[in-house]
Amino acid sequence: MADSSALELEVAQTIVDALNLEDIRAEGIDPEEPLFRDGLGLDSIDALEIALAISMKYGFQIRSDDNDNSRIFASLRSLSHHVEENRVK
Repeated sequence: MADSSALELEVAQTIVDALNLEDIRAEGIDPEEPLFRDGLGLDSIDALEIALAISMKYGFQIRSDDNDNSRIFASLRSLSHHVEENRVK
């Protein structure tokens, strides 16, 4: 498991809270592991809920029609990097 930065842990906790993942701890999410399919096993509805939570917490929107969504949501690390680049709060 790769080491997580403070922002990655914060974003991981946002994911856990937004999706009510009772059996998963933020610290247990590998920042390089895929968020969808083989990784955490999330789906497109989960992506919408995560995008809403990110919008509320960090003050910017991740649009559902963004061509970069597969890259943005590839892993906790890539999502955290996107948050770092775009956050307003």
